[in-house]
Amino acid sequence: MLKRRRQPLVFVVDDEHMIASSLATILRHLGFDATSFTDPLAALKAAHSQHPDLLITDVVMPQLSGIELALQVEASCPDCKVLLFSGQASTADLLEAARANGHDFELVLKPVHPKDLLSKIQLLTGTVPPLPSIKELLAGL
Repeated sequence: MLKRRRQPLVFVVDDEHMIASSLATILRHLGFDATSFTDPLAALKAAHSQHPDLLITDVVMPQLSGIELALQVEASCPDCKVLLFSGQASTADLLEAARANGHDFELVLKPVHPKDLLSKIQLLTGTVPPLPSIKELLAGL
């Protein structure tokens, strides 16, 4: 009997509701178990009990930065991968400081093309993109 692999649990955290909810919705349509949060403290609390496979978080947020959130989630969920995204050029310095302390976080800069973001997510979660439909294959001929 084949055992079905569970969907990767992805937390999407951004203080802009539209970004967090839109990305989580897209990920659910692509087969991920995605939950959106606009409050990084709520995401942190949920991570303690749900142990996400991937944390996608904005870096600059009130209450708790994305890097601080990532460090705390990583402490309680060591297998959780982290993808930071930001529109701030200064974020690279914060990321380098985290890497210097042994944290291997990925960073994408906003705006990011959805296809590029999905590729990064699939790489981090070890998921395979869905096979193209016959219509998509024929359109490429």
